[in-house]
Amino acid sequence: MPSSILTFPPGLRRRSALVALAGAAAAAASSPLAAQQSTPATATFDPVTVTATRSVERAFDLPVAVDVVGADVIQRGQLQINLSESLARVPGMVIQSRSNYAQDLQLSIRGFGARANFGVRGVRLYQDGIPATMPDGQGQTGSFSLVSTQRIEVLRGPFSTLYGNAAGGVVSVFTEDGPTPPRATLEVIGGSYATSNAVAKIEGEGRGVNFVIAGNRFETNGYRDHSEATRDLLNVKLRFAAGDDTKITLIGNSLNQPDAQDPLGLTRAQWEADPRQADPAALRFDTRKTVRQTQVGVALEQRFGPDSDLRVTGYGGTRQVRQYLALPGTAPTSSGGVTDLDRSYGGVDGRLAWRFSIADRPASFTLGANYESQGERRRGYVNDNGIAGDLRRDEDNTLSNTDGYAQFEWSLLERWSLLAGFRYSDVRFRVEDQYITTANPDDSGRRNYSHGSPVFGVVWNVHDDVNLYANYGEGFETPTFTEVAYRPVGSGLNLGLQPAVSTSTELGLKALLAGRHRINLAAFHIDTTDEIVINAATGGRTTYKNAAKTRRRGVEAAWQGDLGGGFTAYVAYTYLSAKFASDATTGSPPVTVTAGASLPGVPAASGFAELTWAYPRAWGLSAAAEVQYAGKVYVNDRNTDAAPSYAIGNVRVGFEQRVGAWTFREFARLNNLTGVDYVGTVIVGDTNGRYFEPSPTRNFLIGLSANASF
Repeated sequence: MPSSILTFPPGLRRRSALVALAGAAAAAASSPLAAQQSTPATATFDPVTVTATRSVERAFDLPVAVDVVGADVIQRGQLQINLSESLARVPGMVIQSRSNYAQDLQLSIRGFGARANFGVRGVRLYQDGIPATMPDGQGQTGSFSLVSTQRIEVLRGPFSTLYGNAAGGVVSVFTEDGPTPPRATLEVIGGSYATSNAVAKIEGEGRGVNFVIAGNRFETNGYRDHSEATRDLLNVKLRFAAGDDTKITLIGNSLNQPDAQDPLGLTRAQWEADPRQADPAALRFDTRKTVRQTQVGVALEQRFGPDSDLRVTGYGGTRQVRQYLALPGTAPTSSGGVTDLDRSYGGVDGRLAWRFSIADRPASFTLGANYESQGERRRGYVNDNGIAGDLRRDEDNTLSNTDGYAQFEWSLLERWSLLAGFRYSDVRFRVEDQYITTANPDDSGRRNYSHGSPVFGVVWNVHDDVNLYANYGEGFETPTFTEVAYRPVGSGLNLGLQPAVSTSTELGLKALLAGRHRINLAAFHIDTTDEIVINAATGGRTTYKNAAKTRRRGVEAAWQGDLGGGFTAYVAYTYLSAKFASDATTGSPPVTVTAGASLPGVPAASGFAELTWAYPRAWGLSAAAEVQYAGKVYVNDRNTDAAPSYAIGNVRVGFEQRVGAWTFREFARLNNLTGVDYVGTVIVGDTNGRYFEPSPTRNFLIGLSANASF
């Protein structure tokens, strides 16, 4: 596919668009993967997506809510470490850095995932088609290499169930392709709190191999006391043709994050007195986390002709985690205050796609199967004031996930099309307890979950530039190993947790006006049975239980416009009512949560607005102003306290110069320019009242980069 933006003129009908897309895909590499990796980084009002249907499609033509964020937003004027830097603009998504690299981001889509006090749950994560979500459903964003990311796609709503064990959505990160001629880049970014990111990247194509090799080292002292962190990332992508109709992509990445300090949450009194302090327990127990991860993957794409192709993806990896919690864990049944995990995981996914006609109308059918497995050696030790002591837990955990799925798309009439799918999942947990004493009985056990999830959507092309759509689907979400790790009462595993099952309906509108404005609107209703919620969180350890019923209703809106004179604007707004739909209990001893209480960790309203201006003749000048808003966020099921609402503003300015084969870029960025003292994230259900995680006040970044083509 050429490097120009793939767009469609206003009068182009859906059938012609599908033909154009098929030709573009064939020109790229005759495969969905190649097309998705060749989509340009530049922003467009008519983006192409592959996450929604696993094939190249205009986002405008699909009965789903999906957004595409390009490299200009991800990399220009950013630290390029956290997804929250670029995805806060996506409606329906709440994503915030905790300013605590021991606990990862807080990320939720339509309220799914808000229960996670660390890591990501309820949302599937992918990089270049390879899962960044573990087979048990828990994901981490720290391994994403944003310095080499071409674009990120965010899928919201029921069609995410076609990706497996998740209810909220899918976040797909795609690595850029190597350019021709090859290019080498060096970049240094520095800012407040001794924060820095040093980047080295080489990319190009030679001897039939397209390559990207990117590495970066991130360091920070942190906004708060006891929040230092270092992170080393390496990402490698190689792509080549093994024949006229065969393409192979190799992907490898590694993450090394040693002893990232954890300042813990603060009580309201602590936050109001000094938001930069760490809780005394963090210092006493030297709370911290070390993560080491290595993952490799391969994707093979075989074209059998103009109308059918096969894609097979395999991956495997290891992940080691050692975390020091804010508790001693000396009791024989306590499981310890130091958690040590050694995981290995892998999987394979294969799918066949056919394109054909029904009643002279274009259609396609995809049939696929997926198998994933995960093995984990979990140990727990006494936390002797920051030193690992006696053993308190030792077990072997295994999980397998076997899925089959199908998807059908048909443009049944000139202005009507449908998309339908089904996925059946079978998830099997097994635990073998190796720590058995007179005071700690054998806690071995197993649990199986299975469910079939249908999805269906329809699009009405009201006008060449206006589409209306509706969809319906079911979601299925099993507990993760972390969520079954501790019972609310007593020792052993929480194998009584049930999977959450949701039903979702959605209505939406998409409009492209005069080629200069894009409007997306979506309204949804989601009912969930047996939603997995936090029971209690103490010292970094969290227990979970099922709520009988919950209900979500919401509206998402986004507008992007070209205002002329070098000005562009973007505005997004989300309203979300996420409530308990029946009475529930929380904590030990149990306390009643009445129907109508808000789900914690989710603001009822959030928004993002950006105005940008470009004047290339002035040394490649570009400038932007942003505003971010979030409503108040309840911190527990009973809604007894909340983090207040806030609005912050950010500004940035950048320059670019080209001298022969060299390109130089500089930027400066000021975040929270009015110095608002606010809480960006919360720790849901903390039994010590340490709910609040303060975000940085006014802070800055400065970046310099140089790249040379050769």
